[in-house]
Amino acid sequence: MKLHQAFKMAFKSISANKGRSALTMLGIIIGLAAVIILVSYAAAQNKQITDYFESMGTNQITISAASWNSQGVSDALHDYCLSLGDLVEGVTPNLQANVSTVKYDARTLTNDDWETFPQVYMGSEQYALCNNYTIAHGRDLSYMDVQKYNQVCVLGAKAKDSLFNFSDPVGQVIFIDGNPFTVIGVYASKATTISDYMDNIILVPYTMNRLLNGSTEMTDYVAKATSADSTTEAITRLDGFLSGLVDSNTGYYYVQTNNTYQDQSDEQSKIQQRFLGGIAAISLLVGGIGIMNIMLVTVTERTREIGIRKAIGAERRSIIAQFLIEAAMICLIGGLIGIAVGYVGTLIICKKSFDFIMLPTPGITLGAFGISVALGIIFGLYPAVKASALQPVDALRAD
Repeated sequence: MKLHQAFKMAFKSISANKGRSALTMLGIIIGLAAVIILVSYAAAQNKQITDYFESMGTNQITISAASWNSQGVSDALHDYCLSLGDLVEGVTPNLQANVSTVKYDARTLTNDDWETFPQVYMGSEQYALCNNYTIAHGRDLSYMDVQKYNQVCVLGAKAKDSLFNFSDPVGQVIFIDGNPFTVIGVYASKATTISDYMDNIILVPYTMNRLLNGSTEMTDYVAKATSADSTTEAITRLDGFLSGLVDSNTGYYYVQTNNTYQDQSDEQSKIQQRFLGGIAAISLLVGGIGIMNIMLVTVTERTREIGIRKAIGAERRSIIAQFLIEAAMICLIGGLIGIAVGYVGTLIICKKSFDFIMLPTPGITLGAFGISVALGIIFGLYPAVKASALQPVDALRAD
């Protein structure tokens, strides 16, 4: 039997039993769709977390240190970070101001409403570099703003919308706990999918620490390393420097990087993808067993046909090929439908869960297609071999 004849007979057999074929395909459709959707969902989660870390800035080092017996920790730490010129490209204080009201004109935001109240941070002219902000309008903090104690500020995108709506804030004066600050610029939105809190900030010079917090002590810094390798070495050097500067009995310090968290998140995402894919693959196994069962029924129904073909000289491989092609076609059609359902399901779930559109990767799609064909061959092999092993005399006697 020629190959095209085998395909033609397989298609005719599937068409003759539409209801049974559709129910057989259902297991493959559900299984493949489940694999595609669950693996894509895990990938979307990883993308969301990656976007979040990227919005914060790569190669970012967070430093916190204080000593109750020494007044020079902050200055010494700042100077040491600047001395690491080959490893660190920027460093800034990263202090949060303890304020209760932010006001512009008749619009007053209070810290009772945590969803809209902007967080006021104090930093240097390198704050944007270290925290991955870019200016959308106006200008950023300058070195002279910090040194001259200028009461100026830069707004995050959400803080700007909360206070000014669609009007231009540059040059306007806002009041932070009653203290006037002139708006000099607006940062571009980071548009993160996890949270928009990084857009809901107001940045002022760190020399406003005494005015807003009643203190001159700075304990928190953010440094920007030149590369991922530099991040590791910079952390090692900073840890050694601080261990000699701060007595653990009279102070504290820690140095950490988001790179570590991102690597851990990537690894966890891979584990989750494998786990979810494994769970969904169980339904594929059930679908494959269903195919084997139906093909055994088909062999029983067509025993006389097999006997006639073998009696007129059909070879075993011809019989095997016929039933394998039929099983593979059932899986292939079911697989294509399952892939389509998986695509639609991925689009809907990612949009509803993460508010962005994501499609399954080509690797997942090709893998699903290959699995659908392989299932037909694997689970159709036993019925096909059984059919080819029938003796013509016995087969012809079958009812």
